[in-house]
Amino acid sequence: MVNEALLVRLEAKPGREKDVEDFLRSGLQMVEEEPDTTTWYAIKLGHSTFGIFDTFPDESGRQAHLAGRVAQALKDKGPELLSADPVIEKVDVLAAKLPH
Repeated sequence: MVNEALLVRLEAKPGREKDVEDFLRSGLQMVEEEPDTTTWYAIKLGHSTFGIFDTFPDESGRQAHLAGRVAQALKDKGPELLSADPVIEKVDVLAAKLPH
């Protein structure tokens, strides 16, 4: 069951769109090591706009993810790849259909 989520919006610097895509794809391997990250999606919303949507069973799972490897990598690479700081929103999941 998932109750908590993060919705992250990322805006790539001009000419760095492919680098942001590659960065997000590489994040999957790191997130697979997080037992309390139930789902994780890297998404492309437009030419230079990207996002991450991930879900957790509880607040402690969400906090563990925010302290994890992807968050640290984003802090390290963000200034190089992004035109602005990531917009990170904590959201509540009202309903979800998950694979069995």
